[in-house]
Amino acid sequence: MTQPRPAEPPEPSGPSGPPGDELARLAALHGVATSYSPSPGRTVTASATAVVAALAALDVDASTPAAARAALTVRERERDARLLPPTVVHWLGPAADAPTCGGPAADADIGLSPAALTGLPPGTRLDVETEQGETRTWVHGADRSGDRVDPTDPTDPAAPLPPGVHRLTATAPDGRTAQAHLIAAPPRLPTPAARSYGLLVQLYSLLSHRSWGMGDLGDLAELSGWAGRTLGAGFVQVNPLHAAVPGPPADPSPYRPSSRRFPDPVHLRVEDVPEFAYAEDRERLRPLLERAGRLRAAVLDEGALIDRDAVWELKREALELVRRVPLGPGRHAAYADFLAEQGQALEDHATWYALAEVHGSDWSRWPEGLRDPRSTETARARAALRDRVDFHCRLAWLTDAQLTDAQRTAREAGMGIGIVHDLAVGVHPGGADAWAQQDHFAAGMSVGAPPDAFNARGQDWGLPPWRPDRLAASGYAPFRRLLRALFRYAGALRIDHVMGLFRLWWIPQGLPPTEGTYVHYDAEAMLAVLVLEASRAGAVVIGEDLGTVEPGVRETLDRRGVLGTSVLWFERDWEGSGRPLPPERWRADCLATATTHDLPSTAARLTGEHVELRHRLGLLTRPLDEERAEAAADTDEWLALLTELGLLRRADGAVGAAAEEQAGIQAVHRFLLRTPARMIGLWLPDTVGDRRPQNLPGTWDQYPNWRLPVADAEGRPVTLEELAASPRLRALTDVLRTDARTAPDDTG
Repeated sequence: MTQPRPAEPPEPSGPSGPPGDELARLAALHGVATSYSPSPGRTVTASATAVVAALAALDVDASTPAAARAALTVRERERDARLLPPTVVHWLGPAADAPTCGGPAADADIGLSPAALTGLPPGTRLDVETEQGETRTWVHGADRSGDRVDPTDPTDPAAPLPPGVHRLTATAPDGRTAQAHLIAAPPRLPTPAARSYGLLVQLYSLLSHRSWGMGDLGDLAELSGWAGRTLGAGFVQVNPLHAAVPGPPADPSPYRPSSRRFPDPVHLRVEDVPEFAYAEDRERLRPLLERAGRLRAAVLDEGALIDRDAVWELKREALELVRRVPLGPGRHAAYADFLAEQGQALEDHATWYALAEVHGSDWSRWPEGLRDPRSTETARARAALRDRVDFHCRLAWLTDAQLTDAQRTAREAGMGIGIVHDLAVGVHPGGADAWAQQDHFAAGMSVGAPPDAFNARGQDWGLPPWRPDRLAASGYAPFRRLLRALFRYAGALRIDHVMGLFRLWWIPQGLPPTEGTYVHYDAEAMLAVLVLEASRAGAVVIGEDLGTVEPGVRETLDRRGVLGTSVLWFERDWEGSGRPLPPERWRADCLATATTHDLPSTAARLTGEHVELRHRLGLLTRPLDEERAEAAADTDEWLALLTELGLLRRADGAVGAAAEEQAGIQAVHRFLLRTPARMIGLWLPDTVGDRRPQNLPGTWDQYPNWRLPVADAEGRPVTLEELAASPRLRALTDVLRTDARTAPDDTG
């Protein structure tokens, strides 16, 4: 589907009309939007119903005008009396990098940015206890030549604060006190050390002759080691590997997980678990391995879809047998360290999975006492299920270890970045994270998108949003822990719908997506946490910023070193001619690709087969001939530009449709190398001419989303071993390696 100019989405049909003035003021104080702009110069008013419901999810009663008036009075008094917000951000580094709000320069010089202290009365004493246990004390607004408040403190208050999340205490001259979390973060992430290209793949789709019916972490390590050493690739990007809600049937989408903090053990290579070699019950293991072979053969040879439930059932049985092997002293110590490091979060995660085995995978339907992770009933159940809790803790440990091994393999193979992991927007409402962190989620709300040019009805993704107030009160602890867990084994992190760091479209339960409204988050704090944790890990961050983006978001992300995402077919001069954007006008700080998992493959787009697929499934909104003509015109414009730039080259003696198609795909990637993009992504199915998208938005049962193996132009599944021997793949990656040497050097 081509990206048209922004269209005019329909007005939401709020039954209660627009919010009144007092409701609007109350909503603004809580970050709830009462209107939004879907396109420049146009404003859409949110319905009062949506605004009231969003406020209710934040524990603010605005159900009647009187209630809204009372809540407004309380909120304004709290605002006026407050010394500090719950979380304060301080960007480290030169003063030019720090946001300014006109505060006293003296405080910026001795460690805090002026923006952090706006509104504090002069003479306020500030005490900072750092993560490292140091203390800093000074007086707000005091001249640097003045006396130290605490002359016995050995720590020089003029020294820069170390990066971290510290504790800030303010004591005003009138005796009022306040405490806040102080996030001290580097001003921006460093850009990647060198320009690189890499492979993009949905891991489940990458089968080898060793995988059990779907791609696994052994396959990821093999792919990374081969691509780094043989192809000169700098990274491999995969889909989210978050823990799924258990089935059957399991939701195959990796973007609606049970937990984002812990990985899914379905990705384990069972034979690579050290204890597997010592499992004694070979009579029970042998038939499991045989069944795994049949699963693999069904996908590779018989046209079967990837069956995640069947794969997990086999792996679970095998891992139960492997678990009977006692851990050696070193392995036992490593497991104990992992348990201690992950603490309560892992205990909760494993408890949810143990309880789900008994009561089902939706905690809202469990016995009432078990719906609270801190209840007495839950504690008793955890003790009674201790063996199952330990099993799920063990699975998390084993998966974490294989993920770490895959990243180590990638770096040892010469990859500058290694594995790029993907962070989904949210989690399943009935899953482990929503249960364990339910105090941080907005009850009765779902995240989605408002009406736009692509979907006149809007979208409901079925994911509960985090509450911005609870995040701020905790110093963004859930977000920090999530990032820290992912960066354990990630060379880079892609953040799906990165605009969610700024605002999310909240939809009240039972209402259509048109009846939602935006709720804003403290983007400065969210970005500070992201930059802090990524810089500690030495990792790159890529934001998926496709589609409608609020003004200023891309600029803010760029200022903090977060790379964007640019897809060739969408890069047009939308503010001018509408024609394809020349390579020199592309942004440098991005991952540039020809396609994604939600879009047609390059071969399908060049041949127009993506239109035919949508026609067969009844997804077209216009006559087939119109859709064909528009798609062909779009492709022809790009091919004309590729020809004009001398990028469309046919191999000597190559004739026919297949040769023409391969030449077109190579030209597209030569174009990407002409841009200043710091990272170039090659969709792995494009290397063998795969026609099928991995996910077709707008479908459920009509299309096998998230269940297709990588395949060639005829739809025949292609194994990892066959990919490594593919002349077509080598020809395309040779283009990337050869042309990269003559691509623009100046990416800054």
